[in-house]
Parts: sequence; structure tokens; C-alpha cells
Amino acid sequence: MESTLALIGFGEAGSTFARAANWRGMAHAFDIDPTRRPLMEECGITACNSAEDALQGADVVLSLVTADSAALVAQDYAPFLKSGALFCDMNSIAPQTKQANARAVNEAGGRYVDIAVMAPVDPTALNVPLLIAGPDADEAEQRLNALGFAKTRITGADIGRASSIKMIRSVMVKGLEALTWECAAAADEAGVFDEVMTSLDASEKGWPWSRRVAYNRERMTTHGVRRAAEMEESAKTLDGFSVEPVMTRGTVIRQRQAAAKTPAKNSNERNETR
Repeated sequence: MESTLALIGFGEAGSTFARAANWRGMAHAFDIDPTRRPLMEECGITACNSAEDALQGADVVLSLVTADSAALVAQDYAPFLKSGALFCDMNSIAPQTKQANARAVNEAGGRYVDIAVMAPVDPTALNVPLLIAGPDADEAEQRLNALGFAKTRITGADIGRASSIKMIRSVMVKGLEALTWECAAAADEAGVFDEVMTSLDASEKGWPWSRRVAYNRERMTTHGVRRAAEMEESAKTLDGFSVEPVMTRGTVIRQRQAAAKTPAKNSNERNETR
């Protein structure tokens, strides 16, 4: 590929991509941590002393920084972009943040692309699924494919659409991780871990998520008041075993809110069977 590539940020994602790709002689990189320069050189990437040096002449930019730095990078480094450069924001940030970043990049003459990285980059590397959104998504996909990224999909022309898919999905994925930790910690403390896991296995339905979501919503709107009361007792149970019920308290609130939206005529239409 003839175009010049710039990587802003050279942590796990940047170094993993660079190791897997053949970007030698065409890629420059900058990271605020100077100790990462030897790693850049090891991966065949030209290490730069500043973001301005790294971005000079780059046709494609991969922003791979921490979530709390993504907005500053887009705003502060936008003036250094080559006119028409594709600024691929691959950071895990809110769609609203990406829309603000897009304004900064586009006003400076660049072309902003919203990209969501949908799986851990290690060990998938260039096979990690990427969702792409924005007015220049078609060209961005072509460029990314030429760079070696093998699993790309365009989700639309609106900046923030790819990020919305990832961040809303994360509510479930990371939320389940947190619930798992809270449940397992209490089960360990109570000495009932195996019994709780067996019970969970027995109640697992194996449904697709769309059906599971519909079922869970119906349970909450119909029985949320009673379930909230039960979950308050669950929170007391966790407290009693010195496990702070962070997620469980949130469940109490959400169950009550769901029930409050249920018309009164539906509250006794049927009894819960489990």
C-alpha cells in the first residue's frame, strides 16, 4: 500500500497490530510514553518524537490510545493532519464523544471514521472484527483491508453508529462479568458455590439473545415490584457475607423502574411460575 500510515498510541493494540502486519517502511508512530520507542522499532515502525512528526504526510491515522485520552488526541492533534487524511478513531468511547471528535478532525481538514473494535486484539490481531461508520466508511474499509485487517463491516454513514453498537453491547458483556464476580464471591463466602452453579446450569435456557431479552423484560414489567423486594434481601445476604452488593443494588432500582411502567391492569394477568 502506497499511503503512509500513522499510529497514535502504541500500547497493546498498536503493538499487536504492528507485529502481525507488514508495515515496515510505511508506518510512523507516536506514544506519550517514550519507553515504547524500542518496541516500535522492534515492530518495524518509525518512532517519532512528536505527534506532529508522526502525522506529517500520513494518509491514514489509527488512533489507539486510552479512552480517557481519545478526545484530547482528536482535538489537539487534528491541526497536524494532512488535508483529507482518514482519522480512524478505534478507541472504546461513547458515540457522543466520537461525534465531538469528528467535528474537531473534520474542521481541521481531516476525515473522521468511527471504528469499533469488537473483540480483544490479542491474539486475534488483524483478524479482530472491526465495525466502521461514517461518510468515508467505504474508503476507510478499503484502506484497512489493504493494511491487513481481514474482518471489517460497514454499519452506516452516521458517526457514532459503530461505537453505539460496541458500547451498548458492553453494558451486557461487562455487566455480566461484574454480576458473575459478585455472585461467585458471595457463593464462595457462603460455602455454596457448587450448589449455586448447579442451579444456574439447570435454569439455563440456551435461547438467542433477542428471545432472552423479550422474556426478561416481560418478567420485570410484570413482577418487578416483588422481584425488587427479593433482590433487597439478596443485597442483605451479600452484605452479611462481606460482599458489597454493587450490582445487586442496581438490580433493585431497575426492577422497580420496569414495574412502574406496567399498566395496573397487567399486574395480575398471570402468576409467575418460577
